Amino acid sequence: MDRSAKIYVAGHRGLVGSAIVRRLQAEGYGNLLLRTSADLDLRDQGAVTAFFEQERPEYVFLAAARVGGIVANNSYPADFIYDNLMIEANVIHSAWISGVKKLLFLGSTCIYPKMAPQPIREEYLLTGPLEPTNEPYAVAKIAGITLCQSYNRQHGTRFIAAMPTNLYGPGDNFDLETSHVLPALIRKVHEAKVAGAPTVTVWGTGSPFREFIHVDDVADASVFLMACHEGNDIVNIGSGEEISIRDLALLVKKIVGFPGELVFDTTKPDGTPRKLSDVSRLNSLGWRHRVGLEEGIASVYAWYLTSLNG
Repeated sequence: MDRSAKIYVAGHRGLVGSAIVRRLQAEGYGNLLLRTSADLDLRDQGAVTAFFEQERPEYVFLAAARVGGIVANNSYPADFIYDNLMIEANVIHSAWISGVKKLLFLGSTCIYPKMAPQPIREEYLLTGPLEPTNEPYAVAKIAGITLCQSYNRQHGTRFIAAMPTNLYGPGDNFDLETSHVLPALIRKVHEAKVAGAPTVTVWGTGSPFREFIHVDDVADASVFLMACHEGNDIVNIGSGEEISIRDLALLVKKIVGFPGELVFDTTKPDGTPRKLSDVSRLNSLGWRHRVGLEEGIASVYAWYLTSLNG
């Protein structure tokens, strides 16, 4: 991409979109198109068509989506499938109509079957049933992949798709009801430290393994793929490394400086025993993650403390 190219980052206020904007700006890309959802409702076909006709972006990072945890996915399944289908269809179709040079669609590793072999390779897509709790979201993301591939086949577009694993980073959701495991742990352990509590309770046995990648690495990989990847093959974005929930909780405890003990509530569900993405395809293109987990959690904890004081 030329440094002066007109680049549209859809979803620039989200966790991934904001990181992509930071990455592009750091590399000297100054012609960024940014619209809030109040300025441009991506579910509105007419509004999206008019935006692309008027602005004519050359490159598109499609990071806009309705996202949430298990509670939100279970409570609002119609919203999750409708909103995400509309966003993808409108942006991808308008990108073709207006002659966008290249588009990157960002999905999620939740697109893979619930019982997929580990580590999860890209070719496991559509080989088994999905996790029921987020099936509407996953189906929408799979439709986004198929949209990209279909426009490439029929219209000769250059639309690519990447699937990030569990993300964390500045701007994460720390709400204990709706957040994912890492930000929830950071908040619970911090609040226990401040309160002088003797223990922190962690759901489950602590035995499941999870993979995490810092959102700045995802942004770096996204810009890399825009430059270096072509075709219909989807690409996992991950660290290729995993950690048990017990060891993750101990790491958070160390970083926060909580002197108390961790208590594992084994009456609570563990979820999937293991969820690790195979990142050999991305590594073979020449990209590897840079932010180590301890370094990354420390930086996010520092951001969280700043946000509390702000």
